[in-house]
Amino acid sequence: MGVLSNLKLTMATGRNSLSPVMHRRNKLIGRLNEQVKLATAMREGKTYSPSRTRIVKNKETGESHAIEQVKRVRAWWFAGEKGKSFLQVKYGAKTLELMKGKNSVEVSNDAELIQTLELIKKAVESGELDQQIEAASER
Repeated sequence: MGVLSNLKLTMATGRNSLSPVMHRRNKLIGRLNEQVKLATAMREGKTYSPSRTRIVKNKETGESHAIEQVKRVRAWWFAGEKGKSFLQVKYGAKTLELMKGKNSVEVSNDAELIQTLELIKKAVESGELDQQIEAASER
């Protein structure tokens, strides 16, 4: 037992599971991070195309193998009147209502768009949108 005595041994119990609220927040924060990367790439004149790995099974041989596939990320903002852009926050396919009767943020340029996305991310982290996220996940 000379080798094991050099290790720090403890008694561990299963994985810590996240509460449903924290899971929803983390999901939305991940999507907001994608939107920031997309907006930054568009501002720099580049394309943002993340990839994901999928397991595909060959029907003829029955073998499974991993393939890289481009993940499509849709922008949450759109051009409106007089050169203004409007940002809507999505949870899945649902648009979140940020305040009663208001579902978008008006932004004037790319820099303001990125700042607004970062501010919304901070609001999600602090729990300001928990009720809206829960309502969207129940629909």
